[in-house]
Amino acid sequence: MRIPLDRSSSLPLYQQIAGFLREQIRAGSLAPETRLPATRELARLLGTSRVTVANAYADLESEGLLISRMGSGTYVALLPGGLERNSSERAEGDWPLWQQRLLTSTWLPAMRELDSLLSAVPRRNPISFASGMGATDLFPVADFRKALTAVLREEDSETLGYGDRAGNPALCATIAHILGAQGIPARQEEVLITSGSQQALALVGRLLLRPGDRVLVESPTYSGAIDLFRSLDVNLQGIPMDEEGMRMDRLEDGMRSGQAKLLYTIPTFHNPTGLCLSANRRRQVLALAQRYNVPVLEDDFAGDLRYDGRALPALKALDPGGWVIYTGTFSKMLMPGLRVGFLVASGPIYNGLLALKRTTDIATSNLMQRALQAYITVGRYQTHLRRACRVYRARRDCLIEALEAYMPAGTRWQTPQGGLFVWVRLPGDLSATALYPLAADEGVVFAPGSLFFPAERDQPYLRMNFTVYPADTIQEGVRRLAAAVAKAQKVSEGDRQRHRQEHPATL
Repeated sequence: MRIPLDRSSSLPLYQQIAGFLREQIRAGSLAPETRLPATRELARLLGTSRVTVANAYADLESEGLLISRMGSGTYVALLPGGLERNSSERAEGDWPLWQQRLLTSTWLPAMRELDSLLSAVPRRNPISFASGMGATDLFPVADFRKALTAVLREEDSETLGYGDRAGNPALCATIAHILGAQGIPARQEEVLITSGSQQALALVGRLLLRPGDRVLVESPTYSGAIDLFRSLDVNLQGIPMDEEGMRMDRLEDGMRSGQAKLLYTIPTFHNPTGLCLSANRRRQVLALAQRYNVPVLEDDFAGDLRYDGRALPALKALDPGGWVIYTGTFSKMLMPGLRVGFLVASGPIYNGLLALKRTTDIATSNLMQRALQAYITVGRYQTHLRRACRVYRARRDCLIEALEAYMPAGTRWQTPQGGLFVWVRLPGDLSATALYPLAADEGVVFAPGSLFFPAERDQPYLRMNFTVYPADTIQEGVRRLAAAVAKAQKVSEGDRQRHRQEHPATL
């Protein structure tokens, strides 16, 4: 145990020792039932007398912070009532000035909102429709373990090194081949492997944007992109959506000013709405981008998860040359912990992104890339994809049936043709954020719509991930959600009645 002691201070050494241990206990660094060093041992480590350490322990015992057990030693006690172990409870003014500035950051509030909502979840495990990933019960753990083991058996020093900074060449070539089969022109040298698609977004944002720039996004859009762009101190302008995706009139309004520096879009199985941008509008997006000189960042996080309808071309497939930066990921389909994504970029931007990648994390895990390459090339990925689509389609249908059976009149949604999510509009003027704690009490949680709008205002929407649970759990979760909505409606009606009583209409 390292305890800083100032031997030139007028404060006695035993009080310095006691003060240090006191702060460690209150901050939670020394947890209850932690055994402290014996007085003789700590005295030797600190270069003090045993009596000095014994006096420090005695002070803390008198405060109820330590407890001595005969023949066993000295232990951290449970804190008395009123004392907090969380250092975050310190007053804002107690932190260094540079830390106080972070309290006014423009992008932290959205993250705090999510944290505060999650803290409302009961300790018992709720049925959670809030997840942003696929079903863990479908993750191909055994098959991927075989691929990983095979790579490790090669005993190749290259496997354990950084590898190519742009990504494992074989994996880049495989990705280019897969995309080519989908009509997306991509050469191996245009593929950059990233540590998940979130890093791909971050690299593009850091390269193209400066503080104060304007970024156009769908409204609503992926909450991780909102937080990322806010962290770059740029201005977000939301483009409203209808049943066909982004409204082109509003998109042109956003581009016409000449201030937009980037369009970020999820045209296929949009997060959170599940919508697909129509084929006609995809071409219009590219025409507008060329007319107003605005680069397009296409996030295709779940394009492979199609259950119904015809596949639509990616924006990158329609790209006349260098206008679209395309990002994808394997995390949603395989395992989030894999953290392997990619981007495809044509032209001078590629070298800029590669340079930024090198300064960020040098390279994505070479071991994971080689294991993924081995997994894909033996055909297991396509087998897994077909199975996942079959299971997810059934779970989507189950959620839609449960919404129809349990949710009250006025609840609206659209059935997505693919992806992970159903976007639900609550009846009347119900707030999804206000509904959240009531739903948590019922044992079900969701992602409130306010997390997905760039203009953080309360919303009557919620996002539900239908891929995680089997049918019986989905039905029970929706039944609980409907019970919470019924409670919220009663509360809302009671508030309206009180308002009418307190503010009667006057003639």
